Amino acid sequence: MDQAPGSPQGPEDQGPQHARSLPGCYRHPDRETGIRCTRCERPICPECMVNASVGFQCPECARGDSGTGHSPAASRPRTIAGGTVAADPRLVTKILVAINVAVFIAVHVRPSFLDHLVLIGEWPPAPYHPTQGVAAGEWYRLVTSMFAHQAVWHIGFNMLSLWWIGGPLEAALGRARYISLYFVSGLAGSALTYLLASPSSASLGASGAIFGLFGATAVLMRRLRYDMRPVIALLVINLIFTFGWSNIAWQAHIGGLVAGVITGYAMVHAPREHRALVQYGTCALVMIGVVVMTLLRTAQLT
Repeated sequence: MDQAPGSPQGPEDQGPQHARSLPGCYRHPDRETGIRCTRCERPICPECMVNASVGFQCPECARGDSGTGHSPAASRPRTIAGGTVAADPRLVTKILVAINVAVFIAVHVRPSFLDHLVLIGEWPPAPYHPTQGVAAGEWYRLVTSMFAHQAVWHIGFNMLSLWWIGGPLEAALGRARYISLYFVSGLAGSALTYLLASPSSASLGASGAIFGLFGATAVLMRRLRYDMRPVIALLVINLIFTFGWSNIAWQAHIGGLVAGVITGYAMVHAPREHRALVQYGTCALVMIGVVVMTLLRTAQLT
């Protein structure tokens, strides 16, 4: 039973006839309502509804203030995932592209720099004791390899994909959720590559993170009931390239895709009451999987 703050609750109040299936208006807790303010998402009864350009708003949001002590940040428009709508919805995508391009330029100015960025399990390979690689304690390679590219075609294809897919997804999720999705997917791809690929083979590129964005985009489009055929066709083409070329780390693509689907589903389907807990909790669970894969492979190699 929902109870207004400060009201007593005794045994006589707990019968099923008093059970509430809908929340109470935030200004009139005794009035059940299924309507929420389109800005702050607080439940509002018909008396408190203020017509807005889209839906209804509570009196405070309609006035543009927080007269009841409600946080001003909660009055901002929200994305479908609960993120704040930003003035520049592609800012994080622009920063990610800039970082990738900057690393690419640095690698071509100083080629030896690439040796410290790529994902490699161990070097030299067994039976020698590794002095480089993740097995030697260089766990940072799981992250740095996500921003390293060597061939022009490689970074060109990845950055175009990041711009086309990442920009709209960032606008739909919000910055914090988008960057969480990006890194979780990329790290999942790196961890699966470390687990399954030859420990002496080098892997690099943002493909794992980008495949995660593909997976999350598919989940989002299904949630919005958009036509799924374009994104499915694009994903199938990318998978054909993944398994058709011998020098592509398919493990990174599959790891990123699976992590992107799982995280993306949590982002757009999380219940409103526990939205942040479900969304970031799912990210944490995927990261636990990344740590487990990394520890398991390290134990095998050392």
